[in-house]
Amino acid sequence: MQCERCNDMISEGEERQLHGQILCEDCYMDLLSPLKACDPWAVHIAKTFSKDEGYVLQLNAIQQKILDALSANGSMEPKRLSETLQVKETDLEREIAVLRHMEKVSGELKAGKRVIRMWSEK
Repeated sequence: MQCERCNDMISEGEERQLHGQILCEDCYMDLLSPLKACDPWAVHIAKTFSKDEGYVLQLNAIQQKILDALSANGSMEPKRLSETLQVKETDLEREIAVLRHMEKVSGELKAGKRVIRMWSEK
């Protein structure tokens, strides 16, 4: 069976249905809980935890690669960043939202195109 959104193969019994579509679990969750890059509550929580004594910020491998790529190359369009890191765009968007909440990256329009940049470039 194949996901009607991302076209990934779905194991028998693992499919989900939403609005008449057969979906994999990732696409199902993405549709039920869409990403919010600008989420003041998530930013507040991230800031609060990072101020706690003994709290160590831990990035996953993709998040670290995003920061490394932006540090090395400067601001990048999401599609180019996705291709550079060889990460699906949906996965990239999820990790960018998390980094945005931690105030590590930000988005902006440059020459009419959306780019991702390091937070410190403001």
